[in-house]
Amino acid sequence: SRYETSLAQIRRFINFATEEKREQKNSKTTKHKRVMDNRIQCINEAAAYLGQFVKESPLAGIVLGSGLGKLADKIEEPTVIPYKSIPNFAVSTAVGHKGNFIVGKLAGKPVIAMQGRFHYYEGYTMDKVTLPIRVMAKLGIKYLFVSNAAGGVNFSYKMGDLMIIKDHINLLPNPLIGPNMEEFGTRFPDMTRPYDPSLIAAMEQIAAERGIALQKGVYLASSGPSYETPAEYKFFRTIGADAVGMSTIPEVIVARHSQIPVFGVSVITNEAHDDYAPDYENDGDDVVAVADKAADTLTELFTALIATLK
Repeated sequence: SRYETSLAQIRRFINFATEEKREQKNSKTTKHKRVMDNRIQCINEAAAYLGQFVKESPLAGIVLGSGLGKLADKIEEPTVIPYKSIPNFAVSTAVGHKGNFIVGKLAGKPVIAMQGRFHYYEGYTMDKVTLPIRVMAKLGIKYLFVSNAAGGVNFSYKMGDLMIIKDHINLLPNPLIGPNMEEFGTRFPDMTRPYDPSLIAAMEQIAAERGIALQKGVYLASSGPSYETPAEYKFFRTIGADAVGMSTIPEVIVARHSQIPVFGVSVITNEAHDDYAPDYENDGDDVVAVADKAADTLTELFTALIATLK
């Protein structure tokens, strides 16, 4: 009958729609697996290459920001691996970033240090920006030390100050967006203490013993590469930031995803206020110059803290 014919057509349509939906779901799942497998493959290939130069599992990974590459000069028995030689790695284009891994010892402890990092503003994806942290996790680091050059939003901060990062505000894309890499960590990692309290306390004691004054505050990361406007600085101060930069936080999130304790320091390289003189301008070369002057003190502090690690 006409009714039975219509019913059969409806059933065929429902079956077709159900099958099409199932195929779309399977295709999406396959695509996600392919994306995830590609990320893992990139990490493993880079780690395998770097592993050739690592004689002893590194205790700490160190990320050195703008003008702070001097610490790498203090590493003993150094092996230098340019980023451009490492499979799947990006190339540092930022001023003051040499673009090398240094494998060796600091304070007698095995370390792996990055002379320069990758930034989101360079046009790299978050997977590329944080690839070095994933690779260092694969190589077995137990701690991550991060440093950066930052603008002092807090009115009490002066150029050349060192600020222990106690917390952060992230205005960059979260690097964990996308399929979760279960072998590194849980889908929703806790960020209650992104910067390790015991490492902060140890550094405060080390600095006090040496008569070195330190600030302690909240670091905010925006995308860059343009410097922030006075209105933005005022906004950042209002929401609780003490210093502002364009990096670091994605690395910290990825490290905490793998439950690696993190210690961070910002070198205050310019006073990021909203009451500038009429002719004031932010200048990238000035930022690097100020960071360079603070590098010796930062090297002393990082070395002393790493010496206490087990």
